[in-house]
Amino acid sequence: MASRLHSFNRYELKYLVPVDEARAIRDELAERMDRDPHSPVGGYGVWSLYYDTPQLRFYWEKIEGLKFRRKLRIRHYGDLAGVTDESSVCVEIKQRVNRVTQKRRITLPYATARQLCDGRQLIDHADRERAFVEEVLELVVRLDLRPMVITGYQREALVGRDQDTGLRVTFDRRVRGRDRDFDFSVEGAENRYTLPPHLTVMEVKVNERTPYWITDLAARRNLSLVRVSKYVQSVEAFGLAPRSVFHVREEDFPPSVTPAPAAPHAHSAPSSAVQPVEA
Repeated sequence: MASRLHSFNRYELKYLVPVDEARAIRDELAERMDRDPHSPVGGYGVWSLYYDTPQLRFYWEKIEGLKFRRKLRIRHYGDLAGVTDESSVCVEIKQRVNRVTQKRRITLPYATARQLCDGRQLIDHADRERAFVEEVLELVVRLDLRPMVITGYQREALVGRDQDTGLRVTFDRRVRGRDRDFDFSVEGAENRYTLPPHLTVMEVKVNERTPYWITDLAARRNLSLVRVSKYVQSVEAFGLAPRSVFHVREEDFPPSVTPAPAAPHAHSAPSSAVQPVEA
């Protein structure tokens, strides 16, 4: 069996920008970057099912800023319509070691991914996939992991050229999700916005250092780094945990104002005004 395993390390910088400004930034970046060959015009869907413990261990590790932390998820690229047991998905461990983001994943048929993560059963694998598959199974069993939330968004991606081949910039808009109906193939599942719909998450991903012209662009456009996690945002938006100082509130980023860093605020009760949206 050929190996389906893939891994990579990156540094990630995140910004929240209004949708219209994101388009302008994307167009400016396109002068020095290329469209990701896997990213069609208008972008592509990214859907992730996140697992956590009943006590939300992975959520709290993120909130507390542990230097080493992990998350387990099943990810599907593309439209959810037509997802079947044979559809390709990625079982992925995303971990943070100090400032470096590490991702390790294996591509599997959807039914096999569920057998591993939900059924807690060892799956067929190649020799070099054994360590990763057994790590996933050990995490699921030892920590009693279970589905917690699904997140989804539309992504456009650019990749660096010439001396910037390690550079990747993504723009994620219409960030939404749900806290039930965890089967990707469920029809009619209701998703809700978990970030204000007028905002885009812009991520700059580099292997080593950020190119100077990216830093200049961020300074010229007054972009501020933010700590935003789509998983954390979903957990808090659906009231699974108290809202933290990192929660993105719409009142902190009104549509008519260029975003600035959100000021810390006290925990508040979950709002019932999470906006419904079509898948």
